Amino acid sequence: MNKPTDMKAAETVPLWIDGRRQAAQSTRAGDVTNPATGEIVRKVPFCNDADIDAAVQAAKAAFPKWRKTPSLRRARILMRYRELINEHRDELASLITEEHGKTHVDALGSVQRGLEVVEFAMGIPHLMKGEHSEEVGTDVDTHSLREPLGVCAGITPFNFPAMVPMWMYPVAIACGNTFVLKPSEKVPSTAMRLAELFKEAGLPDGVLNVVHGDKQAVDSILAHPDIRAVSFVGSTPIAKYIYETCAKHGKRVQALGGAKNHAVVLPDADLDFAADALIGAGYGSAGERCMAISAIVAVGDCGDALVEKLRSRAADLKIGPGTGKDIDMGPLVTAAHRDKVAGYVDKGVAEGAKLVLDGRNYKAAGHEKGYFLGATLFDDVKPDMTIYKDEIFGPVLGVVRVKTLDEAIALVNANPYANGVAVFTRSGGAARKFEREIEVGMVGINVPIPVPVAFFSFGGWRGSLFGDTHVHGMEGVRYYTRAKVVTTRWPDADALPTGFHMPTLG
Repeated sequence: MNKPTDMKAAETVPLWIDGRRQAAQSTRAGDVTNPATGEIVRKVPFCNDADIDAAVQAAKAAFPKWRKTPSLRRARILMRYRELINEHRDELASLITEEHGKTHVDALGSVQRGLEVVEFAMGIPHLMKGEHSEEVGTDVDTHSLREPLGVCAGITPFNFPAMVPMWMYPVAIACGNTFVLKPSEKVPSTAMRLAELFKEAGLPDGVLNVVHGDKQAVDSILAHPDIRAVSFVGSTPIAKYIYETCAKHGKRVQALGGAKNHAVVLPDADLDFAADALIGAGYGSAGERCMAISAIVAVGDCGDALVEKLRSRAADLKIGPGTGKDIDMGPLVTAAHRDKVAGYVDKGVAEGAKLVLDGRNYKAAGHEKGYFLGATLFDDVKPDMTIYKDEIFGPVLGVVRVKTLDEAIALVNANPYANGVAVFTRSGGAARKFEREIEVGMVGINVPIPVPVAFFSFGGWRGSLFGDTHVHGMEGVRYYTRAKVVTTRWPDADALPTGFHMPTLG
């Protein structure tokens, strides 16, 4: 068994190409910081075209043998990989906390959700089965196959360094593809460790490769002629760019964009239950989740009581470094992002929203140089305000007030984003109406963050998704494979020729 690598000892994060660590050819690099302290913990290379090509060529060379590897053998490697991730979950969570800032408990949860996709991918031998029909014509049979695409790529965001990459590469690799992963340059170390563990599980060299970088690396991936499909999670403008660029280069693409997730609270809801759920959904991971609730829609006369319950709970949150004991919320990922979120609070005040709780001046004792922002709460937010229209991606909740459920549904359906939504109610009729009429990809009924389990698929509608398929689940299997239909006849030696007419197989 390979000895675990101490990523903290690495001055510069390497690339992972052809089953080993390699130095980048590029001389460009960036800083990786610990958001709780503001300190630079390591450097990360910004790959150039040659670096990307080296990874792609390794994946391309590994593909023929990997695609011919029996699916059961591929599944057994995934089974071992699952065990290794589970054994190293604390180590992986610590890397996430160090580079992203989220609490260790939250990081552990994200590792677990990624692990569940690995567990789903272990069942690929069953999910790759085709169909067969006998005697579709005289002495003619037809069967279908699902075959891998070749070299696939993933471009993932900073907020889930383990989970989002594992939405992609385990499914792609289980289906017989090879993979090039470019994690966010802000959080590169977790992906490297996951790649090392996969090799330890028995994955052949070249099947999974990890590169780093900024827009130059992304553009090189999008344009590379040997990459057949690209998966992306990030902001809507970049998702649209990824989608358009991949389409121009003839690639498959699934590009998940931004979100403005609403939680509709009806007057009959248990307000204490709803407030507890919404505090975690809004402020967990400092609001840096694509499924975070950021807009609360208070229906009818429940608004005053709900806002007060949210205010009192938010004011009591324990904010500090993710390594601290009983910490509820850590820092934001960078100083620039912290300042951007604080700027949204400024705009909310300027545009007339009622600032119920102000987190702009929060300082974590002993971590004054960390990128902290306190929990912030607005009331009387209007749909034309910037804090409602934009995805803030920080610990800022805004309460919008409407009179009826119909008005709430119309508000959500008019939003350009359609990733996730929730409703809190005791009424089965209201919940059923909401479920049927809401135009959003993922819906929660008294569940604030309705992230589907791994054997369902994750994805939104409208500006939250560019492409035809969601990630993981059966849509992931279909995305990473292509269908082939074979029609077979074994004629006798004295059979008549088929002629030049359209065959009917009759």
